[in-house]
Formats: sequence, C-alpha cells, structure tokens
Amino acid sequence: MSHIAVFLDRDGTINQEVHYLHRAEQLKLLTGAGQAIRRLNQLGLKVVLATNQSGVARGYLTEEELDRIHKLLKEMLAEHGAHLDAVYYCPEMPDSGSACRKPEIGMMEQAAQDLDIDLRRSYMVGDMAIDMEMGRRAGAKTILVLTGYGEKARAEGVQADFVAHDLAEAARWIERDLKGR
Repeated sequence: MSHIAVFLDRDGTINQEVHYLHRAEQLKLLTGAGQAIRRLNQLGLKVVLATNQSGVARGYLTEEELDRIHKLLKEMLAEHGAHLDAVYYCPEMPDSGSACRKPEIGMMEQAAQDLDIDLRRSYMVGDMAIDMEMGRRAGAKTILVLTGYGEKARAEGVQADFVAHDLAEAARWIERDLKGR
C-alpha cells in the first residue's frame, strides 16, 4: 500500500521567513517546528520538503549553497528527533513555466514516484496561496499555517481544508484527521 505523506513548504512554515534566504546563519526554525515534524515522523508519515527556491536562478545562491542550507536544516531537525524523508526544490524563476515550480505539482509527483506516496491521501502544509493550490491540484488535503505569509494569505481569502496557527497545530490536526479515516 502506498504511503501517506505530509508535504511541507520551507520558508515561513518550518523556518522563519527571510527574503531569499541564502546564508546558513539566516536559517532559524520556527518555535515548535522540530517537535511537530517529529510527531509526524512518529505517526509513520513520510515528511517531504517541497520548496520554490528561485534565489538560485536569481543568482543569490548556488545549488551547492542551497544543499548546505538543507543539510543544516536536517541537522537542526535531528536535534529535535525529527527528520525529512526527502527534499525537493525548484530553482527556477516564477515565469519559467517549469513543472517543478509551485503551484504546479511536479515536486509532489516526483516524490510520489520516488517514495511510493498516495497523493490523494496526503497533506500539503504551507503559508502561501501557491502551496494550497499545489496541494489541491494534487488531490491532497491542504493546511494553511498563519506563520510566514499565512496571515496575509488568509486575509486575501486563500482557501484551505484547515487553517492552523503554526506547524504544531497542523500536525495535531493531521493526527486527528488520520484517526477519523
């Protein structure tokens, strides 16, 4: 049987929003994010990072520097007993038309293939309209977190299956939702 996954946006969902985060020292976990991901891990869910990173195409950082940031993120999560099962990112510009760039579902489709994930039983958690749109297009349940740009997204009328204060509340909702299946 295919796995259930929780797809997570990065900036503003797991870590503090920084405009084009491009240096490791800018990476700061949001309060409770490590513990929330640990809980998702304990539930037996695949936890997958899916993030647009046009800073690469814009020349703010190289893919090697981005890989170092993701390595540090994994180390920070490990300090909380948490892990990511996979990291997917799209380095393309917003107007590139790339299938990997949110709100397109290329990153989710690739993860589904790589990790045997059932997208229709999975979840997408993020702080922006494009996160919710990607989740909807893939058939996943969507959770808008009010961290990062989430408050702005809610004020603009972005629709989601659930609105959570933060990733910790999103994880609790996912746990309840799974029990209701």
